[in-house]
Amino acid sequence: MDARSWLGLEPTHNPHRWFLPVSMGIATGARFLFGGCGLGAAIAALEGTTGRPIVWATAQYLSFAKVDSVVDIDVTIAVDGRATTQARAVAHVGGTEIITVNAALGLRDDPTELVHGKPPEVLAPDQCPVRERYGDAPDAMDSRMEQRWALPPGADQPVVLEPGRVAVWTRMPDLLEPSAASLAVLGDYVPMGISFTSDRAKSATSLDNTIRVVNTVPSEWYLLDIRVDGVRRGFGHGDIHIWAEDGTLCAIGSQSCIVRERGPDGSVRPRRAV
Repeated sequence: MDARSWLGLEPTHNPHRWFLPVSMGIATGARFLFGGCGLGAAIAALEGTTGRPIVWATAQYLSFAKVDSVVDIDVTIAVDGRATTQARAVAHVGGTEIITVNAALGLRDDPTELVHGKPPEVLAPDQCPVRERYGDAPDAMDSRMEQRWALPPGADQPVVLEPGRVAVWTRMPDLLEPSAASLAVLGDYVPMGISFTSDRAKSATSLDNTIRVVNTVPSEWYLLDIRVDGVRRGFGHGDIHIWAEDGTLCAIGSQSCIVRERGPDGSVRPRRAV
């Protein structure tokens, strides 16, 4: 299954318009479209309209789309060059804008391949403990994923690898074809990092989500290497590196989030949706 099928994104007779029925399979336990799925759908629409692969895409989250609503995605090509296209996608429910995505797409004939840095030294996925699902909605998006806390050698329980840094092995069993859209879904886990590194006393809601695609290689598991750079005045900021099992850097992401205290029962205050 490719990302377009996994998300449920559909084309229309207009090559610049797509639509996304919001099912529980792409939603949070609170029955809202998962932000990474929204960005992933916009990326798939942008690639489908332009015929070019994503280099980077950044989403600004403006509102929430409820389960059973339909999100329309309109693609506008701003500049279409010989090797690079600059474009945007606006996702909306009726007259309410949900997500705005700006992106660059293209492929250049250049043999240079250079990656600095490396993934953290952690145990293989089958040696790491399962990350339990936080919500109780049995059919939410996270039920279609498997996650395991990535432990450094010698550890026997989830740990912060270094101040503000945590890593999670993740796989999407039904999604067999790697793509920028699937990496965008995986890139929306900085909020989880904020929660974990603050002893789970915080809840974080994404304001934005940026993905920069380096290499879409197939891998059964991907390592989400999350760094929380700072939290202040109710907002948190962090980044994520997505690594394949063989150590290939697939993508780099970053997010800013609204940070809230959780209630005694783990809940957060309701959010506005359309």
